[in-house]
Amino acid sequence: MRVLGVDPGLTRCGVGVVDGVAGRPLRMVAVGVIRTPAEQDTPERLVLIERGIDAWLDEHRPEAVAVERVFSQHNVRTVMGTAQASAVAMLCAARRGLPVALHTPSEVKAAVTGTGRADKTQVGAMVTRLLRLPAPPKPADAADALALAICHIWRGAAQQRLARATAAAAPGARRSAPVRVAKGTIEP
Repeated sequence: MRVLGVDPGLTRCGVGVVDGVAGRPLRMVAVGVIRTPAEQDTPERLVLIERGIDAWLDEHRPEAVAVERVFSQHNVRTVMGTAQASAVAMLCAARRGLPVALHTPSEVKAAVTGTGRADKTQVGAMVTRLLRLPAPPKPADAADALALAICHIWRGAAQQRLARATAAAAPGARRSAPVRVAKGTIEP
């Protein structure tokens, strides 16, 4: 599976593409940062982020997009810019019919480092190790984008199985007929 991870931000939007499946070595395809000038008005900055994400989607053709879930922070201005950049990433993916997954920072840290309280240095070190890179990606937004992609590859398959099982168990879900075999019936 090829996943584009997006660490949303208005000034620096981290992007990273990882190939892999759970239980096998992962491979970094590309990593970078989409930058916008702080002195520019927000609508123009969002257009720059949209163009940047569209270019990454066109070039790397991911099968899914993993975006960091925006959480409440003390600085409302910062959280608004992050939420707007996040929405742009989701919009770009939705236009292409790509599945979008939102992962909290704690989920990503736990998936990559084993603890939801890891700091940026620990996340960067584990991303470097997991992807067999010579050095941690810089800036931290780039490493975080790769961590999002890794988290999605490792957690995404399990989440999809859980969603299918939940849907199948829901009231009114279609039940298939038993399968007949030579010596009896096996219930699905």
